[in-house]
Amino acid sequence: MEWMPHKRISICIGSALIAPLCFGIFFAAPIAAQAGSLAMLNNLTKGEWTVRIRGGSERKICVRSGQELIQLRHNASNCSRFVVEDGAQAVTVQYTCRGNGYGRTSIRRETSSLVQIESQGIAAGSPFQLKAEARRTGSCS
Repeated sequence: MEWMPHKRISICIGSALIAPLCFGIFFAAPIAAQAGSLAMLNNLTKGEWTVRIRGGSERKICVRSGQELIQLRHNASNCSRFVVEDGAQAVTVQYTCRGNGYGRTSIRRETSSLVQIESQGIAAGSPFQLKAEARRTGSCS
């Protein structure tokens, strides 16, 4: 059976008795996900990483916490973040950079020095979508 969110919404709106239960169904998971620590990123090997965007460019990033890999298209530090997934092998973060767009990035750990990155969103008024591989290549200068 296919999940139909519109049916769940109409059931929740139609009955005041189960409204508190419906509130928990829709809002409990995102609230719990917000408390994530992004430990997987913290456990990556520190140093210089080379990010190779598939079908495109290459750039070097100094990784100190691993979180530098989240906002590849947004260099602003004033972005707010929402942790969607915080697992041992993968993380997903949504972020909004006030006045400069937003993005959603998923990072999958292969080893402590190799990750796969997928990101999409809006930067400088234009949509972007990228897939990249990031690998530790040395020490930061």
